[in-house]
Amino acid sequence: MPTPARTGLPARPWSRSVLMVWLLAAAVILIDQLTKVWAVAALSDGSRVRLLGSWLSLVLLRNPGAAFSFATGQTWLFALIAVVVSGIVVWVSRRLASTWWALALGLVLGGAVGNLVDRLVRSPGFLRGRVIDFLDYGGHFVGNIADIAIVVAAGIVMVLSILGVNLDGSRVGKAAENASSAQEPDPGADPAEGRDAAEAEDATEARDAAEARDAAPVGSSPEAAPGADPAEGREPAPGAPGAGA
Repeated sequence: MPTPARTGLPARPWSRSVLMVWLLAAAVILIDQLTKVWAVAALSDGSRVRLLGSWLSLVLLRNPGAAFSFATGQTWLFALIAVVVSGIVVWVSRRLASTWWALALGLVLGGAVGNLVDRLVRSPGFLRGRVIDFLDYGGHFVGNIADIAIVVAAGIVMVLSILGVNLDGSRVGKAAENASSAQEPDPGADPAEGRDAAEAEDATEARDAAEARDAAPVGSSPEAAPGADPAEGREPAPGAPGAGA
């Protein structure tokens, strides 16, 4: 099978970005599940651990729905949504060549799968499991590490969309603008300048060749070896000094 180096085709620009998506997603899932295991072990007695006064504290909550206890009892629906979102992220990641998009999709994938694991394996049963939340934000919202990853990813996607950054790292309209400017001639350029430059170069080469011919020794043979004395090999004129008697 021909390789990119042999065929002259460029290597896939998104391979490193895809790897980043998977590694980041795996890290989010691991951290999310470990912190949930700790929360169940340390906070099951109903205790509350204050971290930043009333702004942030740790308290265990088993959530049967989505954020803000939305759609309680519809765990199977959110499990299905998580599966669909994960599949879309995996499919889209094949076109990635942007580090920032890889960061966003890796966080989304890790957050979606992190909460999906709870809905699949935790009580009361498969597709009915309750998500472990333990980060209480001043009584307004209780979440977990997976939720943080999803929120951060949403912020990154919003910024990238506003800036017009595509999955391959290019900017919306930037590639078309560069291609158009490369094809269009410079409005201020004189078409005759190119011809004049070519004619001047030809004249210079012809003058150099003529000077080289004029500088050659008189009577030298074109076939003479380079560096040979043109006078060598010629018979001396009669009566000339050194001529034989």
